[in-house]
Amino acid sequence: MTPAVAYEVLAPPKLGQVSERTNGDLVSEVWRGLLLRPRSLSPWMFYDARGSRLFERITMLPEYYLTRMERHILSARAHEMLKAARNGGGNRLRFVELGAGTASKTGILLEEAVRRQSEVLYVPADVSPEALNAARASISRRLRGVRVEPIVANYVTNPPRLQPYEGNTLALYIGSSIGNFSPGEARTILQNLRTQLKAGDALLLGTDMVKDEETLLTAYDDAEGVTAAFNLNLLCRLNRELDADFDLGAFRHRAVWNAAESRIEMHLESLREQRVRIPKAWVSIQFSAGETIHTENSYKFVEGDIRHLLADTGFQMEKIWLDERHWYAVTLGRVA
Repeated sequence: MTPAVAYEVLAPPKLGQVSERTNGDLVSEVWRGLLLRPRSLSPWMFYDARGSRLFERITMLPEYYLTRMERHILSARAHEMLKAARNGGGNRLRFVELGAGTASKTGILLEEAVRRQSEVLYVPADVSPEALNAARASISRRLRGVRVEPIVANYVTNPPRLQPYEGNTLALYIGSSIGNFSPGEARTILQNLRTQLKAGDALLLGTDMVKDEETLLTAYDDAEGVTAAFNLNLLCRLNRELDADFDLGAFRHRAVWNAAESRIEMHLESLREQRVRIPKAWVSIQFSAGETIHTENSYKFVEGDIRHLLADTGFQMEKIWLDERHWYAVTLGRVA
């Protein structure tokens, strides 16, 4: 049997039709990720207003251990981490965070820093102005001694441009966000960051560790179905913003442990053969029964992986803090 044509162009776009008003980034992502097999969509698409709220719910689920464990490590070791970041000295620290979000866990470290220096400079960098506004409001409300200077930047492709600073910089990339990128992309992110740091500066990197398959799968496929709703919200967004006609009941959320790549994969699986129209992207797409859209990876690490990643990107691994079960790690790397 000849497989169905993967897609059909409904009408060629006219010059100037793709604009911010018509969601040009989403259109580009549809053409990049959905028109050829295997299908994929980039995880940045998760984080519209509804997706961001769903992710906040995910972090509070009993199955999703990552946030709780990282918060516990930071709370228990904040003093030790900041002392190590200063390299045993009394230098003032500037905090620079990639992908800050609401900065809720970062506040643990900033609160500890405020006890030791009169003013703390916090520079959150994120592609989303809304996320940066939330981080500024959260930190300013909680910590009077912290000055927040946000940077809107796509740190994945370009380094955040940091101003010179008299003192040391502690860069933060926590939440196991590094695990959402391929090994090559992860190296690029840290290499870009390294270009903005100087000798004596440090990095705190949060990473989820390899563990038993059942624990990993339930963390990404919870009993309440919040992660499934988060994943399916990608299709809701395309329906709402590009007038697509995805039938959410005809797709299901799938979490898969890929042991060979050491990663959890999230997919949306088509439950039947179907054709989906996306008028504002000028395409009609054919899905086979069982075909999936690959939406996210979450790489898991062993200690050697972390050491090699840091060494490859210009950092020397100095200290690693783990929970009692060694499920999660926060690692200090020094500019080499």
